[in-house]
Amino acid sequence: MKHQMTNPPRRRLSREDRKRQLLDVAWELIRKEGTDALTLGHLAEQAGVTKPVVYDHFGSRNGLLAALYKEYDARQTAVMDAALRESEPTLRGKASVIAASYVGCVLQQGNEIPGVIAALAGAPELEKIKREYQVIFIEKCRDVFTPFVGKGTIAIAGLWAMLGAADALSNAAAAGDITPKQAEDELSETILAMVGRNV
Repeated sequence: MKHQMTNPPRRRLSREDRKRQLLDVAWELIRKEGTDALTLGHLAEQAGVTKPVVYDHFGSRNGLLAALYKEYDARQTAVMDAALRESEPTLRGKASVIAASYVGCVLQQGNEIPGVIAALAGAPELEKIKREYQVIFIEKCRDVFTPFVGKGTIAIAGLWAMLGAADALSNAAAAGDITPKQAEDELSETILAMVGRNV
């Protein structure tokens, strides 16, 4: 009796594992080819799956971009929360941690995140997601810094200015225009000045 050679069945990834794989491949694609190259068809090809699998997970290119941005923001939030828990209970300590965490997350994502953010700006629903996360970040900073202003409150305009500085300095460091340390130091000083105006 002849024994037939059979290939072992391919292990199917769980839905969660497949999504993780697709996001990892998407980040890699952006890193190597830029955000413009990120299409669902190209992602499917690079991940070794069919197009319907990618569409099933993200629905559209905008859905994929939104998922990438949400993942980036969740990573940034986790890093910042952990660092804040360990930081000195001083204004300078908190400012330094937020500055280092923000700049560090942008640098860790390299040149990929500015491309994703630029692509997000092209679609109103994606701009809405980005804004929601910005508001969450601003509120987190307000909560962190309010204990240092006595009975005063931190002006919302100052918090938006701080966020603008955080983005500009982080992107300048990612582009190599300034060093990460210069970005962190300047952002930390910007935060201290912003809080100082409300004391």
